[in-house]
Amino acid sequence: MRQAVVPALAMPLLFLLLLALALPAAAQFAAPRPEAVVEGPEVRLSHLFSGIPPARDPVLGPAPPPGQRIVIEAPQLAVIARQAGLAWRPSGTERVVLERPGRALDRAEVEAALRAALEPLGLDPQAELELPPGALPAVPPAASLRLLVEQPAFDAASGRFSATLLVLADGAPPERLRLAGRAAVMVPVVVAVRRIPAGRPIGAADLREERWRAERVRPGMAASLAEVAGRQSRRPIGEGQPVVLSDLAAASVISRNETVTVEVEQGALALTLRGRALADAALGEAVPVMNPSSRAVIETIAIGPGRVRAAFGAAPVATVPDTQSPTAAIAARLANR
Repeated sequence: MRQAVVPALAMPLLFLLLLALALPAAAQFAAPRPEAVVEGPEVRLSHLFSGIPPARDPVLGPAPPPGQRIVIEAPQLAVIARQAGLAWRPSGTERVVLERPGRALDRAEVEAALRAALEPLGLDPQAELELPPGALPAVPPAASLRLLVEQPAFDAASGRFSATLLVLADGAPPERLRLAGRAAVMVPVVVAVRRIPAGRPIGAADLREERWRAERVRPGMAASLAEVAGRQSRRPIGEGQPVVLSDLAAASVISRNETVTVEVEQGALALTLRGRALADAALGEAVPVMNPSSRAVIETIAIGPGRVRAAFGAAPVATVPDTQSPTAAIAARLANR
């Protein structure tokens, strides 16, 4: 039994000895890497096999484009190992995945380069550029980058543009990308930042200015905060909805049933009395006011919050009977005009 076992154990040792004698003197043992990251523009032998000294690390070829990978299968690895004098033979399942880091061009970078080239041709600086869908080319993450626009063209009537984008990045070959799209005209629109109930004065904090595509904007939409702030809407305005000028009215400084101060002036004589407003009124609008004691109604002009002015010696326009509401009396007076 011992004589049968010894030759079996000795055979692998003998095979290795014969293999070492058969290899060239410069051969060295190496093992393929499962995967490797290529930082530069070239693939070296050390990317594929471990244990390669710097003195024997030749360049094998160009690296994959930034953001891409290549796979080298066992047959190709065997050829590379043989040409490099490496003592390695594939088993049939080895492979090396080489990956190069990269970042895709940001659309903002591309738009900035296009705008700089198209604005001298008539592009509105506020226009929105519609770029074609699809991924933009990748560049090395930390590379110095230059974007050049070649052959720019712009048609102001249709908004169509075209250009060739030349991408120059350190460590990557130059790349040209053909771009074509449309420039959408953008116009300012005032929208509500929160729900605004009808009849409440609208403040600047209730609004914001946005830029919408011109085809979305209907005639009469407010375009600036100055057109809206300080006024009030005749209907509720929902959050995010545009403000329509025809829905606005001057903000009321007098509210119906509010107790107001009636000012009467004649030369140096100034009188004040208290009354009850029978209607809402904006600054400068007429508002009927009832004297609570006599129930006589006079016409006044709203001159500020809670303040109205009446002409000296103005005669009552109506007297409200105790059995009739002030509102009904005013409605009857208006109906008889």
